[in-house]
Amino acid sequence: MANTGQPDPKPTAPLWRLGFRPFFLGAALFAVLAAGLWAAAYAGWLGGLAPRGSWLAWHMHEMPFGFVTAVIAGFLLTAVQAWTGSPGLRGRWLAAVFALWLAARVGWLWPGLPWPLLVALELAFLPAVALRVGWQLWRVKQRRNYPLVALLVLLTLADALALGALAAGDFEGLRRAVWAALWLIGTVVTIVGGRVIPLFTERGLHLPAPMAPHRWLEALAHGGLPLLAALALAGVGLTPDWRLAPLLFLLAISHGLRLARWFRPGILRVPLLWSLHLAYAWLVAALLALAAWHLGLPIQGRAALHLFTIGTVGGLILAMMARVSLGHTGRALQPPALMPLAFGAVALAAAVRAGLAGVAPRLAVVLSAALWCLGFGLFAWCYAPMLSRPRVDGGAG
Repeated sequence: MANTGQPDPKPTAPLWRLGFRPFFLGAALFAVLAAGLWAAAYAGWLGGLAPRGSWLAWHMHEMPFGFVTAVIAGFLLTAVQAWTGSPGLRGRWLAAVFALWLAARVGWLWPGLPWPLLVALELAFLPAVALRVGWQLWRVKQRRNYPLVALLVLLTLADALALGALAAGDFEGLRRAVWAALWLIGTVVTIVGGRVIPLFTERGLHLPAPMAPHRWLEALAHGGLPLLAALALAGVGLTPDWRLAPLLFLLAISHGLRLARWFRPGILRVPLLWSLHLAYAWLVAALLALAAWHLGLPIQGRAALHLFTIGTVGGLILAMMARVSLGHTGRALQPPALMPLAFGAVALAAAVRAGLAGVAPRLAVVLSAALWCLGFGLFAWCYAPMLSRPRVDGGAG
């Protein structure tokens, strides 16, 4: 995700010069708002206030389809510039795509917005990103990243199924669509994490080039989570089923082996590295916990799933946003002093949410949400000035 370093060719406001700027900042602020509202609703502090459907349905939909998709959009709209050597989306067109995302988020909290309009806004966002990224990749025949465009299409289909289930009052259908979307997001984590974690580790520690990956291990790791998405869409795995345990154990082993091959002792001294490794480690823990749940052991399925959603997805997003924002604003890869606290807060949020779920569920939700808000709030506080100002080296982007 290198930058050309060339001066900005047009007088565009800094916030709209590259996709990571508005989407990373918007996602961080929305993460704080969404977790705070959900915790307050769960604790009964909001009285009769409610979004469309219910607070639970809103929470289930907005975390993957609102928060996570914004980060994916920001990452891809930025990375495609380096992948293809052509300028990324910027200016009024970038603002228009961001407005689609923002309008849908407002629409979910504003019941007065007509349902057909909300559906149109919601389902236009990811295809707009896919079209732009896919067009840039197609122009240079950069086929290696076509699967990421395909995943955007699949996430759109999952979102459409979730909206259909909400319209029909089918909570089980909503669960299927959300679980499928989460495993598709896990596939993005697997692909992107497999590229950047070993590369960033070797560069950050000034070591030789990373070892070549084992093809069989990569195939297993990459293929396992899409399989879980397909099973979830079919309604398999949403309740305990011992037959799924071997698959989950096998996937946990494969991802654990990947992580072990990437590990170097020096990462413990570098927050931008240990945060990435820790986030990926939560994926291994989540798969093991889900396997235990399917075997009937005393662990809640939603607790195991939150190890993944908070620890892996939230943790990796925070670590990636922290690093990408530094590099693409022309700064040294040294995060602000408060960011290790932010990384630790989100990791602790995963442990609290899972660890206290069966003992004190209300405390688990409120405390984990507070830690999550602390982590992403610190990112917004530290990085908003960087994201809204020109690059320090005078380059474009």
